[in-house]
Amino acid sequence: MSTAILTGQPVPGSSIEADLRSLGFDLRIAADATEAETLLAEVPGDERVALVDARFVGHVHALRLGLTDPRFPLAAIPGAVTAQPAGRQALTRAMARENSAGGGTTLVGSSLADRILTALDADGTAVHRPELGSLVAAVPADPQARNEARQAVTDVDDEAVRLKSAVKSRDGFFTTYCISPYSRYIARWCARRGLTPNQVTTASLLTALIAAACAATGTRGGFVAAGVLLIASFVLDCTDGQLARYSLQYSTLGAWLDATFDRAKEYAYYAGLALGAARGGDDVWALALGAMVLQTCRHVVDFSFNEANHDATANTSPTAALSDKLDSVGWTVWVRRMIVLPIGERWAMIAVLTAVTTPRITFYALLIGCAFAATYTTAGRVLRSLTRKARRTDRAAAALADLADSGPLAQGLAEALKKPARGLPGFTAPAVALLGGLAVVLTAALTGFGGPWPIVAAVVYALTSGLAVARPLKGALDWLVPPFLRAAEYGTVLVLAAAADVSGALPAAFGLVAAVAYHHYDTVYRIRGDAGAPPAWLVRSIGGHEGRTLVVTVLAALLTASQFTVALTALAVAVALVVLVESIRFWVGAHKGGAPAVHDEGETA
Repeated sequence: MSTAILTGQPVPGSSIEADLRSLGFDLRIAADATEAETLLAEVPGDERVALVDARFVGHVHALRLGLTDPRFPLAAIPGAVTAQPAGRQALTRAMARENSAGGGTTLVGSSLADRILTALDADGTAVHRPELGSLVAAVPADPQARNEARQAVTDVDDEAVRLKSAVKSRDGFFTTYCISPYSRYIARWCARRGLTPNQVTTASLLTALIAAACAATGTRGGFVAAGVLLIASFVLDCTDGQLARYSLQYSTLGAWLDATFDRAKEYAYYAGLALGAARGGDDVWALALGAMVLQTCRHVVDFSFNEANHDATANTSPTAALSDKLDSVGWTVWVRRMIVLPIGERWAMIAVLTAVTTPRITFYALLIGCAFAATYTTAGRVLRSLTRKARRTDRAAAALADLADSGPLAQGLAEALKKPARGLPGFTAPAVALLGGLAVVLTAALTGFGGPWPIVAAVVYALTSGLAVARPLKGALDWLVPPFLRAAEYGTVLVLAAAADVSGALPAAFGLVAAVAYHHYDTVYRIRGDAGAPPAWLVRSIGGHEGRTLVVTVLAALLTASQFTVALTALAVAVALVVLVESIRFWVGAHKGGAPAVHDEGETA
């Protein structure tokens, strides 16, 4: 329940009461500031409360944006201010001070809500002010101004504005021109029928899983159906975010579901393609696993770079200035968005190639496209990092350390190497992470299956991993450490499974990498939601990246190829169970516990 306290003299013909009720507010009327303070105190502390000037004139959607967004403890538009439970104390304090200063007199002249907002600003309290654009929100001082405001409301179609704002402001070409023109109307249809974004997200997942099952049939009809259903799943994937923006139904659980389901859909589809190819006598599991590894490492580059520069100071770069200049030219914007192969372009390419070619060709195209996109984006970010004079914060260093996913072995080595690491050059962390990763992957690839040398290389990798995180990751290129570590771990699993050369090894490796990748994505979404990293016991229990890499090399040396396949399967199941159970408990608990709502736009669509 939400309560709105109308303050000031009612205006004949005003629709403000009906508008507030349509937004789910229970109304209270205050004749003066003293009564407003009394009514505010009577509202239960676990409810949203809003103070609204009775003279307010504006669009209903302006009120919706200002008073119902669940992401912000305090928010305001002209003539109205609202507080969720987390912001109630600040609002009550400002109200008491304003009432004391004004002596509780009758509310005339300036708006009480605006005066309280001024008091909140004076306290340094953060108050969200939504961008209204062409929407009207005003408290007219006289009849002429009121008539002008009402005419301005009539001149702007707030439903059209609402539909337009439901679409993500920065999307890829395919999504912008082939999906959003109609998916926004699907979002409105869902909103009017009481559907939630989480329900649409779930429908998108189920559609993608059916698409994967169709691809797994290995028939041309199945491949065509899979391509069509994959596009349908993507339409729903766009719709859930648009529904959240259209109806302001943001939630912690929803952001997590949307992000994790995207990965589950894509990787399940890869598996479906590999199964379908196997039915036709073509083994493409190595390509499927390679595509998953490459795509995951691409995302880790994005996450690490963004976290490293999230709150960096003096964050300027000639490269960034050139990028901004290119973005001012229309056609370069779309070219730059398309060549990074965002999810819209990527899924469209996969769907079309599935329908008209073979899984092998589909994976070849996907690997080539993703490799080019990864090279382009990573090179640009390296140039930005080398040319900018940024001072990175302790928060950024902690986020990168969490993304590194160091286990007990690497953490113990990091503690032992902390002092000598202080005197090493600034590029040491990414350099040793890269060299250690190359050592273990190349050794596994060049020495064959069953030999002891990959174990030796894995021990070296653990040592270099400890050295890489021995000091805070604040260097210009330290954001490369997590992606280098991801590539080393996933690459080692891929190479050893391929070297085993027995049926089932690569699918088992696919399952293991998928389980570990889920853990790494989950870490990212917790950091983005200001929920902190997964607990230390979880990281220790699944070994950390260096521990898992060492275990896999030991299993490859001690077991036969068939036994190795069984061991990989068991390890995949164990890791999946541990991380999934903990993750689900955490996110559901955070949602039920009233964690602040978030809305992560995620990967560009």
